[in-house]
Amino acid sequence: MSPRIAVLVPCYNEEAAIGRVVADFRAALPEAKIFVYDNNSRDLTMQVAAAAGAVVRSEPLQGKGNVVRRMFADVDADVYVLVDGDDTYHAASAPALIDKLVTEQLDMVNAARISQGEAAYRRGHVFGNWLLTTLVATVFGKRTSDMLSGYRVFSRRFVKSFPALAGGFEIETELTVHALEMRMPFTEIGTPYKERPPGSTSKLSTFKDGFRILFMIGKLVKEERPLKSFGIAGIVLALISLIVAVPVFVTFYETGLVPRLPTAILAAALMILAFLSITCGLILETVTRGRREMKRLAYLTYPAPSKDGP
Repeated sequence: MSPRIAVLVPCYNEEAAIGRVVADFRAALPEAKIFVYDNNSRDLTMQVAAAAGAVVRSEPLQGKGNVVRRMFADVDADVYVLVDGDDTYHAASAPALIDKLVTEQLDMVNAARISQGEAAYRRGHVFGNWLLTTLVATVFGKRTSDMLSGYRVFSRRFVKSFPALAGGFEIETELTVHALEMRMPFTEIGTPYKERPPGSTSKLSTFKDGFRILFMIGKLVKEERPLKSFGIAGIVLALISLIVAVPVFVTFYETGLVPRLPTAILAAALMILAFLSITCGLILETVTRGRREMKRLAYLTYPAPSKDGP
């Protein structure tokens, strides 16, 4: 039995593009079931998607992350294709992405964007993607060059073990870090990326969503690398404490007195905070390890993807 394939398309005001997206994926993957989840669109996105032959559902909680969480929970399949509904991604690449996932028994194949024109990829987005991808690679490991791609293929065991806590466009960051932290087998394949069709506008704000993604990276570092984050904070506090304490020690050495009592108290307080920070990091590192083990056990309850299906 062939694996069941589901194409998941989160949408918000994509009336101009969604019909083409559904048609292209129906042509590329005739055996797949296409789901379009509408996120409070104010245009005819739902009607156009339904007319094109997609299964249309809605998610009232605003934000791409909320839609992805709902899709991952509702849809049951063996292979999942997640793609934006803006008609910028290459549907014809889907069979190759799926074949790579199934043949090599991977959990994720990321479609790295290869721009087909200057209008496809705004300069601010190019720089932001590079910066954020580099930050994640520095902390969690470099295994992808396009962390913010909205076109990916997943195994069932990835989808059903993914907590999906993000609410907005930072969901791509969470997807990548989940794969890295679980040490899942995944790879990346370059695919064409084109500009939006006329009438379709980007919902991604370069600065607003960029800062949200940056905040998500910081949050994930704190949660997944607590010893590193709290340890660095502790070292910084300890260094400040030593700098503040130097004049106090010099005066005490020369006179045997401590005339700068407030400074001495400040230095001692900073050093105590430094030790507390490092201690918190050690405790939270143990908690994080236990949580990671639980996610791993949930992940292992599902079989690896196979050409023969489940």
